[in-house]
Amino acid sequence: QVQLVESGGGLVQAGGSLRLSCAASGRTFSNYAMAWFRQGPGKEREFVAGISRSGGSTIYTGSVKGRFAISRDNAKNTVYLQMNNLKPEDTAVYYCAAGLMIFATSRLQDFGSWGQGTQVTVSS
Repeated sequence: QVQLVESGGGLVQAGGSLRLSCAASGRTFSNYAMAWFRQGPGKEREFVAGISRSGGSTIYTGSVKGRFAISRDNAKNTVYLQMNNLKPEDTAVYYCAAGLMIFATSRLQDFGSWGQGTQVTVSS
């Protein structure tokens, strides 16, 4: 499995921006489709954004379309999540996930490797 370490979380006011990073190691990063999930207080883990292993295809959950952008740099073994116009309902622990497949997917069960998570808190 690939090892994943997230960074970039923090406290931000509503309307602000954050950029999350996820550094991968241990396997060939470009063989993995990547995704970001999040889990808010008292909620189940939910899909946020996904990217194909080449970076040519991305998918988003509806509530973040137009505000969040997922990208990857296969030379740096890193995937990013740029989050703009943050809202209090975006408050959650954000997890990076890797799945050994070509295309982007939103299915939690497709991902076999997970990071430890990074906290994002948006104040109103």
